[in-house]
Amino acid sequence: MRPAGLRPAWFVAGVLAVLVAVTAGLAFGSISMPPGDVAIELLNLIPGVHLRSGLSEREVAILTELRLPRVVLGLLVGAMLALAGAAYQGAFRNPLADPHLLGVAAGAGLGVTAVIVLRPAGEASAGLPIGVPMAAFVGALVAVALTWVLGAAGGRDRSPAALILAGVAVAAFLSALQTFLLQRHVESLREVYSWLLGRLGTAGWHDVLVVLPYTVLTAAIMLTQRRELDVLTVGDEEAASLGLHPQRSRYILIVAASLGTAAAVSVSGLIGFVGIIVPHTLRLLAGPSHRSLLPLSLLFGAAFLALTDLLARVVGGAAEIPIGVVTAFLGAPFFIVVLRTTRSAVT
Repeated sequence: MRPAGLRPAWFVAGVLAVLVAVTAGLAFGSISMPPGDVAIELLNLIPGVHLRSGLSEREVAILTELRLPRVVLGLLVGAMLALAGAAYQGAFRNPLADPHLLGVAAGAGLGVTAVIVLRPAGEASAGLPIGVPMAAFVGALVAVALTWVLGAAGGRDRSPAALILAGVAVAAFLSALQTFLLQRHVESLREVYSWLLGRLGTAGWHDVLVVLPYTVLTAAIMLTQRRELDVLTVGDEEAASLGLHPQRSRYILIVAASLGTAAAVSVSGLIGFVGIIVPHTLRLLAGPSHRSLLPLSLLFGAAFLALTDLLARVVGGAAEIPIGVVTAFLGAPFFIVVLRTTRSAVT
């Protein structure tokens, strides 16, 4: 039976979720603003539109220069992490595959840490250097390659359990290398530690502009492969009999998902569980077909992280809670539920 495509109702719901997340993320915080006035001020960003929002000049400056780049960055990071999680789960045929569980985030983190601690002395730390996403991508790709190779150790079949255990081992090894680098460069410890906890607080338009090309490219690649993902779910032999090249499609998806994860990690730090929570929730509600799952993961992943960032800002007050702590608090029990419901697949 042909997999169902993206239903318009779900697409509209995803767009509405993004709009609600953007409006809430801009309106609430240490200084709250009326959501209606915020929505009007957003319309004023459209060329040729001039409406009276009722916001003061100070509030407009806070909205456009501080909150808007942070919310936009949250949308990009959330979309990438959720989309990558859905792509990894389909490519590996593993319901527990996630950028963090496969060691991909640890590899990207090692790449970013290397750039931070090895940059020339005196170089400004504000803003994201252009080369950071590429360094994170190289680290992520090395990590997923090691996980893929180690997952086949002792046999040709890469079972879900073998891949997860391989990912844990690779992440531990790369984290040890990261610790070694930090011990040799203790002057960068605070900066790297703050980054490791996951944060969007220092985001500016510079970070958004650096990560945007990677986001657009990887999202486009993964979305064009969503039909291939549906075919891969039936198995490599069956997929090949249908005219698909399973390994080539899998490699394309893995490279694209790794690049997207690396770009997200490079600007936000290690934010976990987004790639588990969003795709699995959507599978339960909207169905398992990747023709709908991938675009919906992009939309709802963006909304999820923007709202999570708002929660981190509001609950923490002046002492803002790192967003990685919030996603871990939400994701750890969710992962336990997923593990229990899929235990037959990880034997």
